[in-house]
Amino acid sequence: MAPDKSDLLQGTLDLLVLKVVALGPLHGYGISQRIRQMSKEALQVPQGSLYPALHRLERRGWLTASWSETETGRPAKYYKLSPKGRKQLAQEEENWQRLTDAITLILRTAE
Repeated sequence: MAPDKSDLLQGTLDLLVLKVVALGPLHGYGISQRIRQMSKEALQVPQGSLYPALHRLERRGWLTASWSETETGRPAKYYKLSPKGRKQLAQEEENWQRLTDAITLILRTAE
């Protein structure tokens, strides 16, 4: 049985959102689309997970938000990485690398 795509995001959503927003300001739908595109369709973030994460990251001061019009003229909240968020992203990337290195070691020695 293939894993549910949303299960792949458990514990990594903050890192993915910070990384995607570091590339430039985006609204929520744009963030989910960019994650999907950059992962070659492997990762899809449901709205029920994305918007609570965006609000949490904004409360922590890692993202700033402002209202602006989308390409279609609709109002949308655009998220931008704050200086505090840039530091957090570096920490998250470092933690992710340590974790993946450790998992790789286990997988190699388990064979």
